[in-house]
Amino acid sequence: MGRRRGGHQVASAAAAHVNVENRQLAPLDGPPNAAAPVPTLTDRPARRMPSTTPRVLSLIAPMTQLNTPYPSTAYLTGFLRSRGVSAVQQDLALELALALLSRDGLTRLRAAIHTMPRATRSELLQGFDDHFELYAATITPTIHFLQGRDSTLAHRINSRAFLPEGPRFASLDAYEDPDDPEAGDPLAWAFGALGAQDRARHLATLYLNDLADVVREAGDERFAFVRYAESLALSQPTFDPLADALAAPPNLVDELLRGLTLAALERHAPTIVLVSVPFPGAVYAAFRIAQTIKAARPGIVTVLGGGYVNTELRDLSDPRVFDFFDYLTLDAGERPLLSLLEHLEGKRSISRLVRTFHRVTVDSAAGGAVKYTNFVEPDVPFDEVGTPTWDGLPLDKYLSLLDMLNPMHRLWSDGRWNKLTVAHGCYWKKCSFCDVSLDYISRFDAASATTLVDRIEAIVAETGQTGFHFVDEAAPPKSLKALAAELQRRGSAISWWGNIRFEKTFTPELCQQLADSGCIAISGGLEVASDRLLDLMKKGVSVDQVARVTKGFADAGILVHAYLMYGFPTQTAQDTVDSLEYVRQLFAAGCIHSGFFHRFACTVHSPVGKSPQDYGVQLIPLPDLPANRVFARNDITFVDPTGTNHDALGVGLKKAIYNYMHGIGLEDDVRQWFDFSVPKARVGRNRIAKALAG
Repeated sequence: MGRRRGGHQVASAAAAHVNVENRQLAPLDGPPNAAAPVPTLTDRPARRMPSTTPRVLSLIAPMTQLNTPYPSTAYLTGFLRSRGVSAVQQDLALELALALLSRDGLTRLRAAIHTMPRATRSELLQGFDDHFELYAATITPTIHFLQGRDSTLAHRINSRAFLPEGPRFASLDAYEDPDDPEAGDPLAWAFGALGAQDRARHLATLYLNDLADVVREAGDERFAFVRYAESLALSQPTFDPLADALAAPPNLVDELLRGLTLAALERHAPTIVLVSVPFPGAVYAAFRIAQTIKAARPGIVTVLGGGYVNTELRDLSDPRVFDFFDYLTLDAGERPLLSLLEHLEGKRSISRLVRTFHRVTVDSAAGGAVKYTNFVEPDVPFDEVGTPTWDGLPLDKYLSLLDMLNPMHRLWSDGRWNKLTVAHGCYWKKCSFCDVSLDYISRFDAASATTLVDRIEAIVAETGQTGFHFVDEAAPPKSLKALAAELQRRGSAISWWGNIRFEKTFTPELCQQLADSGCIAISGGLEVASDRLLDLMKKGVSVDQVARVTKGFADAGILVHAYLMYGFPTQTAQDTVDSLEYVRQLFAAGCIHSGFFHRFACTVHSPVGKSPQDYGVQLIPLPDLPANRVFARNDITFVDPTGTNHDALGVGLKKAIYNYMHGIGLEDDVRQWFDFSVPKARVGRNRIAKALAG
């Protein structure tokens, strides 16, 4: 969810296989204070811009959210325009989804199915083929409904006689009365008699998920609406799997993306294309986009950046990456892009690039070698990065989908939110599971409340929409208090939600002030609800404190979501059961309304990954690769001496949290959620009630 946006300087270990330049700031007309380059490397002749004014096109690569644009291009486009650069943007993630979810896209899918022998087609594909005319007739109006352009269609969708219902609709059976499956409405508990729009969006979402399954079987087995071909890039030590996939003949999805890319080039005539990849699920498509650009318009400069690059490619040494992208930039993109633009215009030498990977020629190695250049200059202050702009993005075409299983996940997928940050980085930056060594966490830089509300009002004026999602790692309470006061002073009527730490600064009075300013929901990390493990994590909170803070938010009418973790180093089955008992009591007491358990993953940039001995675990070494073949490095496995079967426990945890969110089992023994014997909880059943009583 918004947790990969930045990075820090490349690890010192990279110097063994990448020529790294870290230069100090020098006068623009004077030589940089740095050692001479390694003699065996020769910089590739610098690419210069054409004589025309540079024109930058920023692209969102598939796949990201379908209900709202990922904010990276909005930030960069707004910043570049504030500096006088001609900049435009386009969301190819949305465009690819809409191309697939159209009559023409479905027709292409059907043609692909018809190339398969009938005996090899799955029941899903055969059902799609048999009911194709119904799918073709309903896809366009359903998309228009999800875009908010045809609300009256809800009544036909709710009739259950309009949309073809594939395997995904079987999930509705879970809500039927097993004693009388013909009686009543299985969704009445969720939507009642008046929730026609929500009910229809839920049914339409199931319909789209069915079609995504068809795309996966007939068009591209790696396809997903969010995690597209994620396995090709997620902590993938070598570039080989991605290179092989890119060398393969294009499939249906590839061809659609190629056509969209060429249309974007024709429309905008860019001289530079920036491709943003926030997550591993956008990497494959990003490289396909670059591949198309290099084949069609090799003179265009291609640049790769984003959260994935900042976290996973910091040790990059494989020159094959630069067959697709001319440059990769790290961390906050403003300063690296300014330096790159100056270089491309002949105003700055290549040795004065900032946080940028590029390829150089090497006499003894085919394909060149990777060089990381970092001429150290101050980053652009957060209050000077400008106001994001959504100009050029089709805000009326995003899809409001509905996840009715989790209230917070519904906010993620339902409605178009203006994404904004209150501050750069994290003011706490101590959590041992977090990438605290990277720039997007370690460099904290806040803007004034006046600046933030100026940006908010400018965005509302541009988009006409007043919903904001603050995507900070942990929004500072001091900044939120000042923001709320400024919003109230100006009478700005917005709705907003974001992520915080459950710290004691959030008093009931502050919670109410935030609610009065428009706060509708907050999320925060309870992680493992165990004081011993919270201390080991350096969260800076206790279970009792979390209970009081969350109750303050809940009492103010704010939806509270808890991020929960299992599998942290030294966590035992007893710790897990105790943690679930705390969570049960928090739900029962009305402190939290929503939650999600995720499995702990150790990263090389976190305190656990850097000092595993402090957490009682042993890391399993990363693969030993040739010096010029390193690609992604982030997640790293470890051996935990407790021997706890966290995967088995995770099934019970997720089952419990699902039921708690629906008010089920809140008085029952937590052991009922596990299919095997687990220890009895050691937590008193009134522990949270006592904490709330002070």
